[in-house]
Amino acid sequence: MTRTHTVIASPVGNLVAVAEDGVLGRLYFEGRRRGPAVPDLGTYVEAGFGELRRQLAEYFAGERRDFELPVAAAGDEQQRQVWKLLAEIPYGETRTYGELARQLGDVSLAQAVGAACGANPVLVVVPCHRVVGAGGRLTGYAGGLERKRFLLELEEPAEAKEARLF
Repeated sequence: MTRTHTVIASPVGNLVAVAEDGVLGRLYFEGRRRGPAVPDLGTYVEAGFGELRRQLAEYFAGERRDFELPVAAAGDEQQRQVWKLLAEIPYGETRTYGELARQLGDVSLAQAVGAACGANPVLVVVPCHRVVGAGGRLTGYAGGLERKRFLLELEEPAEAKEARLF
């Protein structure tokens, strides 16, 4: 197994991407408290992350709504179920922790959904920023609430932005 990493600049700060045998396994904001130890990142490279760089650039330019990348995120079964649900939340929309818990079949799993969002190893690509608290409250995000707000505003439909002006 060959593990490599790179740093990708974004409008909300540097992102660290980690791949194993060329497949994205982690994407997180540089300086994240719970990021992996430097030896776990593998070799630093510039090459090999071109498609991720391209798709992130398109996303931040408002030209891409969905990522089309192979991802191999490590997690337990429940986390992987939550991450699958996150990937199904349409661009420009949000879901609450409770709504995702209901989709899992048990409304009491809202805290487990929150924990899985917090453990999401592939930020932005697996859009945990689209999960909000009851009533649309901005709550928890591994990248910080300012970044979450930025990402949600980036994805906000034009009609909704215009409606906020009046």
